[in-house]
Amino acid sequence: MTPITATHWPYPRWIAHRGAGKLAPENTLAAFRLGAAHGYRMFECDAKLSADGEVFLLHDDTLQRTCNGHGTAGDLPWSALSQLDAGAWHSRAYAGEPLPTLAAVSRWCIANGLLLNIEIKPTPGLERATGEAVGRLAQQLWANAPVPPLLTSFRPDSLAGARATAEQLPRGLLLDSLWPGYLPMAEQLGCVAIVCNHALWDAALVHQVRAAGMRQLSYTVNDEWAAQRLIDLGTDGIITDAVDRFAPAL
Repeated sequence: MTPITATHWPYPRWIAHRGAGKLAPENTLAAFRLGAAHGYRMFECDAKLSADGEVFLLHDDTLQRTCNGHGTAGDLPWSALSQLDAGAWHSRAYAGEPLPTLAAVSRWCIANGLLLNIEIKPTPGLERATGEAVGRLAQQLWANAPVPPLLTSFRPDSLAGARATAEQLPRGLLLDSLWPGYLPMAEQLGCVAIVCNHALWDAALVHQVRAAGMRQLSYTVNDEWAAQRLIDLGTDGIITDAVDRFAPAL
């Protein structure tokens, strides 16, 4: 596996948010399949820990928005989580779609030559442990893959955990604001990318991040004018829900 650096960057510009944006139930294999059918080669997803240590995909801390379960997802064992319906909330066509494990998503991506951005999304209080588990497992799953997943998180403790167990895997710091010290923190964590809310990027910030030897990615970009502005600024990655709208640009 060739190390990912600012000069060796194998990832495409366009990244499908949670598989297929709003077109399919987020963070499910059905969503990834649909995103791939629209031509995407890379996907963003959210990974967290079950009570018994299984790494699975889910964005929220709680289950009720995107599953037929209730309560904090991280409080349940995988045996219970695996029985939930994670598709019916979206539409009848996806009723019965299960929560996937990171291992299942990895097998699908590698078999199809597709790439992944794994956002480490810890249950509160499990920031370091979730980062360690995701890093350890991702290193195992992608050990023989030509391109590793990009690990990102809003939580520095999660990125520190991932670095401790999978130092060779690339990391990116997620930001929803430019809090003081974010760039030294990213450098301390060995990050290769800053991933910002798209509205934060301007020419000065792009220059600052580029001068620090990091790539620039944006979330969640759903309007054509916003995407074109980021392209004109020279940013490297655009995470989008509008997978059908931007597919011709891939």
